[in-house]
Amino acid sequence: MAEFVHITTVRAARGIERSGVAARSHGRAGGVGVYCAPVLPSFTLTYQWVRELRRSHPGVLVAVHLRVPDDEPVTAGRYHEPPRAVTAAQAVATARGLDDPRGYEVFVARAVGPGELRRVRDVPQGIGWRYLPGAHGRRPCPCPGCLSSGAYQVARLRRRFPDRPPPAPKDELMARLRAAATADEIIEVLCELGRGRRGGAEELAYLADHPDLHVRWTLESVLTSYRGPVARRLRERLERESAE
Repeated sequence: MAEFVHITTVRAARGIERSGVAARSHGRAGGVGVYCAPVLPSFTLTYQWVRELRRSHPGVLVAVHLRVPDDEPVTAGRYHEPPRAVTAAQAVATARGLDDPRGYEVFVARAVGPGELRRVRDVPQGIGWRYLPGAHGRRPCPCPGCLSSGAYQVARLRRRFPDRPPPAPKDELMARLRAAATADEIIEVLCELGRGRRGGAEELAYLADHPDLHVRWTLESVLTSYRGPVARRLRERLERESAE
C-alpha cells in the first residue's frame, strides 16, 4: 500500500475521521478527487505543503495519513508542471528518487474512504515552503497572480517590492499628454493617469472627440479613476458611442 499525507484544517479533520476525505478538489488533468503528497523519509519534505496551504486555509492545519493500493491510478508531478498518469507506487518511488521533491503533489481522482485512513496528526504550522520552493531569500513577485488581494501582509509586500515604479506626477503627465503626437503616445500617458485618482476630468474632455477609436476606449477605462460629474458624463457618452 502506498502512503500519502493530505493537509487539511482541524475542523475538516473531525468529519474526515468519520467519513473519509471527500472528492472536492479539481485535478489539473481533469476530474475531482483528493490532493496529497507522498510520505518521505524526511519529516520536513513529507509535510512540506503546510506553510504554503496556510496562505489559503485560515486556522490550524493537520496532516491526514492515508493509504491507497499500489496499483491505484493517480496523477503526479510538480505543481507547476503537467501531471503524469502513474500508479500510486510509482508516484511514491518517483518522489523518493528526486534530488529536490519540493512542490511534488499527487492527485487521487476519487474520494478516500475512512477505511483507508491511518491517522490524523498535528504538524508544525511553519514547516515547508511558501509562495514557491526556494523562495526564501528571493525577492517576492508582487503581481496579482502571485499575491492575491487580501492575503496576509500583501499590502506591505507590495509597498516593499513594487512590480513597477510609482506613477509620475500629474503635472508631468499632462505636459507629456499635450506634447503627444501619436495615438500610441496618448494611450501610454492615459494608462499612467489611470493608475491613481486624479481629481477632475475636464483636462481630458477633448480626447472624447479623438478620431482614434483605441484612444477613446482607453479614455473610457481611465475615467473610472476620476471623480465628479464631468468624468461621469464623459464615461456615459463614450459607453453610448461604443454601443452604437
